Amino acid sequence: MEDNLNQQNNIVNQNQTDPSGNVPVSTPAPIPIPAPIPVPNPQIPPANNPASAPMPIGQQNTALMAALAYLGILIIVPLLTTKDDPFVKFHIKQGLVLIISAIVLMAVRWVPFIGWMLAMFIYPIILIFVILGIINATTGKTKELPIIGKFASNFNF
Repeated sequence: MEDNLNQQNNIVNQNQTDPSGNVPVSTPAPIPIPAPIPVPNPQIPPANNPASAPMPIGQQNTALMAALAYLGILIIVPLLTTKDDPFVKFHIKQGLVLIISAIVLMAVRWVPFIGWMLAMFIYPIILIFVILGIINATTGKTKELPIIGKFASNFNF
């Protein structure tokens, strides 16, 4: 049994050695390096493009105040600071209608089943209107929100 084991070891050792009796060291094949992928230069818009030009400081302030009108209790900030600006006033009115509808919905939510179902469907709609209002305010649009715009035009202050 030991003879068979010695013969197997000799066969293995003979396969791993070269004729001089040294164990050959195999070197790995070189890995080819891929050529770099050319990247096109990005197009830089011209400086006179009005879409790429930043808004003036005054317009940024009114857009910010109009966007704050849609963020719940923060409606107080534009209401007290820039109430005379017609753009901001337009968004304050719409934000006020959204706040009033959210408060009414909080009261209706306490009614079992019907209130729960209404709240489940109307809260996401109010959230969508808030997002649309903020987008309109930051882009400088005085576009009425669906359904809400009719009620907002009734406010006079």
